[in-house]
Amino acid sequence: MEKAKQILLFESGNELAAYAAKQINYHVMGYYPITPSTQIAEYLDQMGADGEHTIALMPAEGEHSAAGICYGASVGGGRVFNATSANGLLYALEQLPVQSGTRFPMVLNIACRTVSGPLSIKGDHSDIMYTLNTGWIILFADSPQEVYDCNICAVKIAEALRLPVIVAFDGFFTSHQKRNCYVFSDDAVVQNFIGPLRIKHTALDPENPITIGSYMNEPDLMNNKYQLHLAMEKARTVIPHIFEEYTKLSERKLSVVKSYQSDDAEVLLFVLGSAYLTAKAAVDKLRNGGKKAGVFTLGVLRPFPVEQIADLCKHAKTILIADRQDSYGAGGGNMSLEIRAALQKKGLTTRVISRIYGLGGRDFFEEDAIALLESCYQENISEFDYIGVYPGEKDFSPQPYWKAVTESESPTLISCTEENGKVIVEGATVRDTTARPKRIAPGHGACPGCGIPVNVNLLLRGMEGNVVLLFQTGCGMVVTTNYPKTAFKVPYVHNLFQNGAATLAGLSKMYHQMQDRGELPRGDITFIMISGDGGMDIGMGSALGTALRNDPVILFEYDNGGYMNTGYQLSYSTPMGAKSATSHLGEKGWGKSFFNKDMPRMMAATGIPYVATAAESEPNDFIKKAAKAQYYAKNYGTAYIKCLSACPLNWGDSPNTERKVISAAVNSCYFPLYEVERGITSLSFDPEVKGKKIPMADFLKMMGRTRHLCQEKYSEVLEQVQQEVDLRWKRLKALSEHPEL
Repeated sequence: MEKAKQILLFESGNELAAYAAKQINYHVMGYYPITPSTQIAEYLDQMGADGEHTIALMPAEGEHSAAGICYGASVGGGRVFNATSANGLLYALEQLPVQSGTRFPMVLNIACRTVSGPLSIKGDHSDIMYTLNTGWIILFADSPQEVYDCNICAVKIAEALRLPVIVAFDGFFTSHQKRNCYVFSDDAVVQNFIGPLRIKHTALDPENPITIGSYMNEPDLMNNKYQLHLAMEKARTVIPHIFEEYTKLSERKLSVVKSYQSDDAEVLLFVLGSAYLTAKAAVDKLRNGGKKAGVFTLGVLRPFPVEQIADLCKHAKTILIADRQDSYGAGGGNMSLEIRAALQKKGLTTRVISRIYGLGGRDFFEEDAIALLESCYQENISEFDYIGVYPGEKDFSPQPYWKAVTESESPTLISCTEENGKVIVEGATVRDTTARPKRIAPGHGACPGCGIPVNVNLLLRGMEGNVVLLFQTGCGMVVTTNYPKTAFKVPYVHNLFQNGAATLAGLSKMYHQMQDRGELPRGDITFIMISGDGGMDIGMGSALGTALRNDPVILFEYDNGGYMNTGYQLSYSTPMGAKSATSHLGEKGWGKSFFNKDMPRMMAATGIPYVATAAESEPNDFIKKAAKAQYYAKNYGTAYIKCLSACPLNWGDSPNTERKVISAAVNSCYFPLYEVERGITSLSFDPEVKGKKIPMADFLKMMGRTRHLCQEKYSEVLEQVQQEVDLRWKRLKALSEHPEL
């Protein structure tokens, strides 16, 4: 195989993963954005909008569904791609053994990141280690160049073995850092290297129907897993062979095990990923000082290269294995455990030391590698330890950051009474609630013009007594809880996007259960979930489950129309036609391709006692609905409120105009104000009656993300959007005019 023509690019690992995927031209990519892997889908979407590939990108509402999309696409016999990180990987984890157990190839990129909690978006290896027992081939790239090379090889490996393949690399250190890298100048070179697609059995062959994913008992299941084992054993010869083929094509060597200065090394350091390049520089310094040090790493984690590791380590006196994750309670991270087992299997009695380093993205410097190698020369040294930790204060006693806002600190300002099946609210205006102490302190880190603090404070103005807040992951959570500080003067809990409502329901149930048992005094707490940034996409199932149980909580959604905390990718609530990081404009792209989700109507369909929409442009209406939601949550069950929340950074407008933009959303009927009280729908504001009704174009032109829709070439899209908004408005008015709906 002759060397192919290549060009030099200055790109990051994420960019090169996307570039390789573009050249491969996969059939389908199912995805959900999560830092730091999100850029891969963003870059592919931009290239797709520019007509550089024909990959069908399918945005899921969560990583579990993204994995399901990929599995479904793969059983159709095509080439499939995905990328994720951290808790997104864990959310999808149950799908991974399904993919491998049914032997359908695909490629998954993992930009490795800390697994929460507590929440951290920085890079370590705590996520990738969860995949070791899933039956996937796992390649690990230590540089952006290897991300590109491994992605190309991964497809060929996957199809040769009929196994899915993971390409892992360090989040941020590799995913975001740019390097000079070579790529093939002609996409055809990549496609010729991979070869034609040959998937013999698929779900898209009606003439030869097969059943995929049968129910199995022993001994059939045992045989299925044994065949998976045999495929993994076959990989021990297939992977090196494909690596050799790729080397001839690219003149770049990929290896199962890589080492530096290991032949005569007395001490060896093991690190995985980008730290290997740092450790090589440290080895050079020790060698210059006369010490025989070396370093090694793995390019393949599964199948685990026992023979190669044992052969490489057989002459070393001491091996220090540094893990960027811990297998808690096992005396080392997963690589420590597996390398120790490999050495023992081969009868080696080499001294092995384990260290945990670099968690939560903590930098690994040349000096750190030198210190680790130097410690190998010490006689009395602990077998296992963490490096880089700091001692806590022995007599530390946490002090309240703010004076608590409790029921006794907050005057009663609002009254609610029932009349003819409706709740009548008195005192719920901006003026009436001025005396309400703020439960969230000023000084948060939100962007100028951000609607989140405005909307949350309006909501809380309507709340009497004690409250407990649960925030799902998102901008609202990140800008208020940067450890060790907090902006909250009331109890606060965080859980991930996909499980906030269920978590709050569990907390509420515990409160009432402990009261019933006499373990807590009788009192009253309102439990409120704050969600946004797409949280009602990935968390929709949990929210609907809470609503169907009718748990006594308030679900509050600040809808900023995208996944803003990850850099504005499209969410299901993004307006149709809006441009985002995953709905680009270009020769083949015109923004988001489907209509925004109507979450209030979905919640109303569950039959909960109260659903409402609110907007900061009508603050008195907002506070009144908040008070109603509290009344219903205390007396009847689940209440849901949705507000439209401005995001000038990503909407492409000015912070000082946001209230006008929100008002235009209401007046155009894109975001109508109404409530569904015990199943009866009523309009809170009718722009037609008020003489304020405006066309959608007047709203869309106020934002950079949608302004292009007012151009002639996008007139058909604008017309579709206007028709859909008109239809939803007519249906809503019909509901409000019907006495029983």
